[in-house]
Amino acid sequence: MRLEKTFIPYGAYWSTPFARWQGALASHHPLRLAAESGRRALAARGVDLRTCSSLVLGVTVPSRHAFYGAPWVAAMMGAPELTGPTLMQACATGARCIASAAAEIECGGGEAVLVVTADRTSNGPHLYYPDPSGPGGRGEAEDWVWDNFNCDPVPKNAMVETAENVAREAGLSREAQEAITLRRYEQYQDALKDRCAFQRRFMALPFELKDASGRKTLATLEGDEGVHPTTAEGLARLKPLLPEGTVTFGTQTHPADGNAGLIVASRDRARAMSKDAVTVRLASFAQANAKKGYMAQAVAPAAKKALADAGYSASEVSIKTHNPFALNDLLLGRELGVAPESFNNFGSTLVYGHPQAPAGTRLVLELIEELVLKGGGRGLFAGCAAGDTAAALCLEVSCR
Repeated sequence: MRLEKTFIPYGAYWSTPFARWQGALASHHPLRLAAESGRRALAARGVDLRTCSSLVLGVTVPSRHAFYGAPWVAAMMGAPELTGPTLMQACATGARCIASAAAEIECGGGEAVLVVTADRTSNGPHLYYPDPSGPGGRGEAEDWVWDNFNCDPVPKNAMVETAENVAREAGLSREAQEAITLRRYEQYQDALKDRCAFQRRFMALPFELKDASGRKTLATLEGDEGVHPTTAEGLARLKPLLPEGTVTFGTQTHPADGNAGLIVASRDRARAMSKDAVTVRLASFAQANAKKGYMAQAVAPAAKKALADAGYSASEVSIKTHNPFALNDLLLGRELGVAPESFNNFGSTLVYGHPQAPAGTRLVLELIEELVLKGGGRGLFAGCAAGDTAAALCLEVSCR
């Protein structure tokens, strides 16, 4: 899908730090947290939500009262007049929400759309599905997070099995996966330099969660929680997750909690809302599917379609990826003809964690800020998602 009329107001966005599973954000409602985080961040940037025409909410893990979705979040953010859909597309949710907001701008449905993405993998719901026709009238139970991580109902395999399928077919060795993992951790250290100067461009640090009165601090995060010191020796000592496999706990991501959001707008509205003389134009969105049981294979075709729709070449773009497995980047680099060491500057979800819906949103914000630091340029975000799928989008940053 080629985009021509859609922009992101520079600075009209935010992300919280990502907290490890069962960590600092584990007991806090993800939508209440997202509403408060977004309200504070946008107010600090002087953004008036009354200028927005609608809201798109992205979540993948249900929480209490999530039935009320986007209108509830809008009300908590102080904009009760806004409404819109709640979307779920696994780890493609962030890109999909941005694309859905962009479609509204492209067709003239509004001048500015708020996008909020939030998830809490910690303390996910344990569901019971009644079935009076079952043996003894017994129903079925599901742990929303772990049961779905561990079994795709079509190929009937876990996500880590999809990674091993790709590693085996593509000849991606454990050693190559560990080498690119070390590179990603090195790149993440650049985001932490000068008291996290890069992350502070889109993230309030330290992040403090207040109670309803605004007086009591419930949680404080100095930065991403759950990032482990990583060395070549440490990676080499880890056992594969599957017998005779190549993927270890060190070369895959970890579940996490957090939220991120942004505003998508027309050219004129984006210019009025931007904090500096920076223009961020969305150029395209695409998605793709891979053969069942080979999730990482979907990223390259999605990326190639987004690049083609935007009229960009892989050699000219800065790239950010959602990479739950290190091998994702090895395969994407091979398919695009780009050295995998050259992309994911300042880190990726492989390092700082995997709260599904906001993962892609945060990576898009990082891509924007990386391009601003370069003085402008073109960028590609791409990442895989459950169901052996992937999503990608292209954007262009101009600094005047």
